Amino acid sequence: MYAFIVYLRNFLYDQNIFKGKSYDTKTICVGNLSVGGTGKTPMIEFLIRSLKDAKKIAVLSRGYGRKSKGFMLANPQVKVEDLGDEPYQIVKKFPEITVAVDADRQNGITTLEASLAPDIILLDDAFQHRKVKCDYYVLLTAYGKLYVDDWYLPTGNLRDSKGEAKRANIIVVTKCPKNISEKEQISIREKLNPKSGQKVVFSYLEYDPKLKGGPEEMSLGEIKGRKVTLVTGIADPAPLVRYLRENGLEFEHLSYSDHHFFSDREIEMFLTKELILTTEKDYVRLSGKIGELYYIGIKHVFLSNGKTELIKSLNLD
Repeated sequence: MYAFIVYLRNFLYDQNIFKGKSYDTKTICVGNLSVGGTGKTPMIEFLIRSLKDAKKIAVLSRGYGRKSKGFMLANPQVKVEDLGDEPYQIVKKFPEITVAVDADRQNGITTLEASLAPDIILLDDAFQHRKVKCDYYVLLTAYGKLYVDDWYLPTGNLRDSKGEAKRANIIVVTKCPKNISEKEQISIREKLNPKSGQKVVFSYLEYDPKLKGGPEEMSLGEIKGRKVTLVTGIADPAPLVRYLRENGLEFEHLSYSDHHFFSDREIEMFLTKELILTTEKDYVRLSGKIGELYYIGIKHVFLSNGKTELIKSLNLD
């Protein structure tokens, strides 16, 4: 039933019975076909770093889990509850760019164009939002959890049809092993079966060697031997857990659902722990509420010439 509804909706857009809207401002969509865990926010951050010096950038997100309504533009006084965790994380990391949230992407783009006239609008998690016709689509799929091997909700994790991958300009296979072989990359490309002209590139997650957020930066080695509690409220904590264990860290892991807003009772429980380690996305929801709290940052690193291929293919000149 879910698959049929998804198919019907896309069919109506493909036949122009439902119509998407194009905009004068260049729009770049970063999204996936699954319910999460592919690394969309780090990809948005990668694009910001790559483009912000040459272009006036705005980021538009739905602001999942926020308590505000309608269009909201980030400002120095904004709270995480107003924007949602991922937009708030971007605001704190890149205060020089514009960040806005609006569940109505058409209204959000129109408002940004009228008030700020950015050169580029990055749309976070908007692959399924077909009311907007973007100029460029970056589709993410996680290594070991490729969309071609998945199935629709609730049996699997797909929220959109596998066939909609045809709309992507580039497919990024994220969370790969650093040492993934060329042979395996070729095998994955064949499995994804990209259409003519559609690029497939590969990336892995690189973890920041320094833990941030606490009174002073520390390395993983400096917290070994202490009673560490890892707190995660993300879609797929497995790569982080694996990375920490591979680096010899022993810890208790408290796992919560993606975008989880922590209750007062949970905060009280965290206060009984010696040291809390968390993700950057969770940190913005816990900061100021817990004493010794650190987060570990991540970023996408592309294999081979994937970074160059992605940036060149955006056709920004």
